[in-house]
Amino acid sequence: MRFDIMTLFPEMVMNGLETSIIGRAVKNKILEIEAWNIRDYAFNKHSSVDDYPYGGGAGMLMQAEPVYQTYLAIQEKAALPEGKRPRVIYLSPQGKPFNQKMAEDFAKEDELVLLCGHYEGIDERVLELIVTDYVSIGDFVLTGGELPAMAIIDTVSRLVPGVLNNDDSAEIESFHDDLLEYPQYTRPVEFMGKKVPDVLLSGHHKNIEAWRLEQSISRTKERRPDLYAKYEANHPVVEKKKRKR
Repeated sequence: MRFDIMTLFPEMVMNGLETSIIGRAVKNKILEIEAWNIRDYAFNKHSSVDDYPYGGGAGMLMQAEPVYQTYLAIQEKAALPEGKRPRVIYLSPQGKPFNQKMAEDFAKEDELVLLCGHYEGIDERVLELIVTDYVSIGDFVLTGGELPAMAIIDTVSRLVPGVLNNDDSAEIESFHDDLLEYPQYTRPVEFMGKKVPDVLLSGHHKNIEAWRLEQSISRTKERRPDLYAKYEANHPVVEKKKRKR
């Protein structure tokens, strides 16, 4: 899978993405990641990419032309079939909230382009021309889209076969099936007076799986009642059985 990032700070995103699991996947050619500096496509000698907004207002706005020229360069390199456009994600607090199901959808693509805004945003006209998805990572405002882009790339990359050493781990982590992950333990058996639950030492896989599901349900109900409501709505039979016991 390939990720192209349109940004004013390519070093920022690449320094973060060239380490750990994602960096290893790039070295193994499972992933391709390239950051494109929007300033390289400015049309003035100072490489300026911002200007005052029409109608007044605080701050500056990123201009349409440099962003569009960066997009064209990415499209040309992608060498997509005629008429096919890459999927372009604009990181914005006005977008749909990012979640695991959205990540699973993005992971089906061969290529994703992520557009990082700055200042007070980007000229609306270029957004209308190139953006296919508006995505937010939360109801708060950051100085730019680089951190959200890195978060999305990290989340989506984990779903690409071969990125994780154990591909099954991507299927059983938090938010799978609208549940948080169950608590986990490693050696030693006892730490600061706290012991590993006996069921995990029993070797009885069916009992272990039942305990883990129970813990996931309990933890989700306590910490994320919004997620638990979704789980309960989708698993009414399971919950009825649980109440009978």
